[in-house]
Amino acid sequence: MSLNVDYPAAYIVNGEDATVSVVKLSTNEVTGTIPLMGTTADMIMWPHHISSHQNHLAIGVPGMDLSAGHSGLNTAGMTGKIVVIDAMNGSIVKNINLPLMNHNSIYSPNGNEIWVPQMDMNGKVLVYNASTNALINTINVGMMPAELTFSSDGTKAYVANGDDDSITIINTATKAIITTITVGDNPVGAWTGSNNKMYVDNEDGQTISVIDVATNSVDETITLGFMPGIASYNGVKNELWVSDPMAGKVHYWTWDAGMNMWMHGSSFNTGTGAHAIAFTTDGNTAYVTNQNANNVSVVNVTNHTVTKTIAVGKKPNGIVIKM
Repeated sequence: MSLNVDYPAAYIVNGEDATVSVVKLSTNEVTGTIPLMGTTADMIMWPHHISSHQNHLAIGVPGMDLSAGHSGLNTAGMTGKIVVIDAMNGSIVKNINLPLMNHNSIYSPNGNEIWVPQMDMNGKVLVYNASTNALINTINVGMMPAELTFSSDGTKAYVANGDDDSITIINTATKAIITTITVGDNPVGAWTGSNNKMYVDNEDGQTISVIDVATNSVDETITLGFMPGIASYNGVKNELWVSDPMAGKVHYWTWDAGMNMWMHGSSFNTGTGAHAIAFTTDGNTAYVTNQNANNVSVVNVTNHTVTKTIAVGKKPNGIVIKM
């Protein structure tokens, strides 16, 4: 396999293809495709979300298609994987089998650990040593945990308990549970904001719960009127974007300091199955994966228009940008 990586670059996980597309951001062209093949006895099916640390990428592999949403999932008997690949040459560094299905696998803020939620009625979070692959902690959380994320300062982990309508907050250093707070119906992830907030997409409730990291409480509930895909905060522009997979759109909100709340701005079309949103560090460009269109939209953040559409693999979902 020949891989051409020229940073800054985006890595896009194609669920149905079990591949990762590499996009050169200076030209917005695909410069390489990484196959996540595995062996016949150790197949990698339906990779989902992706995180990075230094020259490694960690991919959660639930083993089933999550593009239609998360309601009514039957995870009985399903097992998952952590797949770690070398970001520069695309080789598989680790392929760790998990006892249960996982929504994502994510590096700890210091990169020393990989945290993995286990989707079960008796939900757990497994913490692995990123160097030795040893399981070093098991943390009991709520029912059917989906995404696990970290606060922007790295001190807290957030687990979205889909069947409990709650978020479990964990001390990253001690692995102790700080508290569990109630959010909307069927939360999928608490998405990190650089403004000391976390933005929870509640799929069945069709809302966003805004969590204050300092107080561990819900500050605001934003009513959407559609099932959210992912919420993403742009700290440079101070905008909140939420993907609308059923309509193939992204909606955005602006902060009203006088009202002390998020105000809906407008929406724009991207592609069917709009899902993950990633911003460049300067905040001027966004990349949106469109799962059912098999492409990625490049968006000018200032005027909220799609400037280019990049064809990738089948059912692209997770994305990470490396500068």
